[in-house]
Amino acid sequence: MPHRSVFDASELKTQFHDAGISHRFIPSIWKFVIQNPDRQLDEVPDLPSAAYPLLRSNFRPLTSTLHSVSHSTDGFTSKLLVKLQNGAFVEAVIMRYDTRLGKYGGKPRPGGLRSTLCISSQVGCKMGCKFCATGTMGFKSNLSSGEIVEQLVHASRLSNIRNVVFMGMGEPLNNYTALVEAIRIMIGSPFQLSPKKITVSTVGIIHAINKLYSDLPGLNLAVSLHAPVQDIRCQIMPSTRAFPLEKLMDALQLYQKNSQQKIFIEYIMLDGVNDEEQHAHQLGKLLETLKVVVNLIPFNPIGSSSQFRTSGEHKVSEFQKILRGTYNIRTTVRKQMGQDISGACGQLVVNLSDKRSPENTSLLTDIEDIHL
Repeated sequence: MPHRSVFDASELKTQFHDAGISHRFIPSIWKFVIQNPDRQLDEVPDLPSAAYPLLRSNFRPLTSTLHSVSHSTDGFTSKLLVKLQNGAFVEAVIMRYDTRLGKYGGKPRPGGLRSTLCISSQVGCKMGCKFCATGTMGFKSNLSSGEIVEQLVHASRLSNIRNVVFMGMGEPLNNYTALVEAIRIMIGSPFQLSPKKITVSTVGIIHAINKLYSDLPGLNLAVSLHAPVQDIRCQIMPSTRAFPLEKLMDALQLYQKNSQQKIFIEYIMLDGVNDEEQHAHQLGKLLETLKVVVNLIPFNPIGSSSQFRTSGEHKVSEFQKILRGTYNIRTTVRKQMGQDISGACGQLVVNLSDKRSPENTSLLTDIEDIHL
């Protein structure tokens, strides 16, 4: 029987409770594991004596291993290939930014260098989005909460992670229980991430959106919309037939009413598919009753056989101008990062032969630095 990750919080708490061991020792176990990558759970100091045989028999400090790290030539993107104990692989991406390049109230933000981690929630994905490399894998399995958190542990040993975005492999809200538990670990001791520094991206799983705020108040919600009308959305995102646009908009209205937070809208720019002026106007009208930030994403190729092309810069600029000028919707264009290591948006698919090295260290501003 496979061992559980010590970061599988619900299982660890259950076993501690059954053994009469206080949960208050758990954060110190996690801190020890993070700070001591080559040590065993027997070596965690100052635990009750009953804790040691329990940990030794049922848990491992980490059930995954960092198989390889690929560095982009841009110097600020690193892709982590993580091997799970069942032999499957998932990918996570570290993106390094300079917060001073962002704006706050029209002025440069205070701060300095820090990193955002893009995390996977599943092996593969069942959503089948036609512009996304992960969708070509099909769905393999859900990650446990521990396997999700372990990506942060691996990344934290390489960079100071300040923000986490669930925009890696998989649909996070299709692995809802593990997602919620993993985020609760991240916002607690010893990670202490602010909920405002965590973003969950979804294609629009309506029933999960409806309960997300009560389970995880304060985090950022991003919706992979990618089309302003249902028929185009279904063409490029077949799974969205189950989530009609009208009902999705109702769910976002309710979420925003409860959370009082702006929502990120992700919109991939596909030449001749969803990037014409009429689409910009349709999107503006669709979103005009919501408080949103639209993030336009240049399409990142996923192979020579891709049926899509990247929208030209002029089209992207005109699309942005319409949303800003006509509808007063805050609209950004996502910077392309990590294309050369297939670590950019929509490019995550397991490739065991992909390793590169950094050559320079230019830094970009991050969507997480947009003042919401």
